[in-house]
Amino acid sequence: MRAKLTLALVAGLVGATALPAVCAAQSNHVSAQAPSELVSPLEAQARDSWREDIAHVATPSEGCFQAEYPSVIWHQVACKQATPRIRPLPRWHTFSSPETAGNGNDYTLQTTSLITQAVGSFPSVTGVTSEKGVGVAAYGGGGILGANEYSLQINSSFDSTTSACKSHSGCTIWQQFVYAPDYEEQGEAAVFMQYWLIGYGSSRCPSGFESDGEGDCYKNSAAATAPDVPATQLANVKLTGTVSSGGNDTVVFTNGTTAYSSSGKDSVLYLAQVWKEAEFNVVGNAGGSEAEFNSGSSITVKVAVSDGSTTAPSCVADSGTTGESNNLNLGSCTASSGSTPSIQFTESN
Repeated sequence: MRAKLTLALVAGLVGATALPAVCAAQSNHVSAQAPSELVSPLEAQARDSWREDIAHVATPSEGCFQAEYPSVIWHQVACKQATPRIRPLPRWHTFSSPETAGNGNDYTLQTTSLITQAVGSFPSVTGVTSEKGVGVAAYGGGGILGANEYSLQINSSFDSTTSACKSHSGCTIWQQFVYAPDYEEQGEAAVFMQYWLIGYGSSRCPSGFESDGEGDCYKNSAAATAPDVPATQLANVKLTGTVSSGGNDTVVFTNGTTAYSSSGKDSVLYLAQVWKEAEFNVVGNAGGSEAEFNSGSSITVKVAVSDGSTTAPSCVADSGTTGESNNLNLGSCTASSGSTPSIQFTESN
């Protein structure tokens, strides 16, 4: 089991062919909270509560939506096709740096109950003054590289199968909820889901999916457009992934006082039937790349779930599934019980 989990799927959040977007006629309005804005402790608490609340408000349909504090009403906006600038690399790698996070070396939250929602956040970010995306030689040096190139990912495991595999032997599903700056267009971030059929085999991929050339099939959901947020402002953002059996799966990215979401049918992979493990972190932006933070950076990572239980989940090491990484050393991990069971860990350099 451990050997399998340390094999990282190189693609991470790398490219795919977009789902047909269910788009509104109006255009997106992309905004970002000024990082220098000063608010009272009471207002800061109100905004934090709003970020929690809006992530729990279901979008009314498939498509892309936006909400502005203090409203908890989603307004439909135009979707984009999440056509990537970087294609997936059709191979697996077993290389890893045992200290730094990502490429399989990560903590995941594991529970015995089905997860309906996972929320990733950074309760503490200190010493971060710069970040850049760098290529990893073992992955061919690919990815979206340069200053402030990173991604936020909530990832399921790739151990379970559903009817989306169409009874192909050895096929498992993998779903990612992603925020990625400059993913398709420079200066704009994409908020979307990426779907994988791992080990589908040599048969033609299902309609809408593309092959990675190694027996896996993949595609993207429609993407909501969001601002490129500098990595120095990670404490100001939150990523949420929600699934609904028989309904829609949704990814929500909140940045200060604005929320951006994209929803698509759960029946693409039927993740709601099997989701019991969640990975969240800040890593490279596609292509197996690495998010390289300045020396002296320290980040606290938290992932909390709704799973119908108040029991503390397991905090499992070496169980991440993304191929992307960062240059931070993993610290200790703790699990907490409560209405939204969670794990929290530190990473620093």
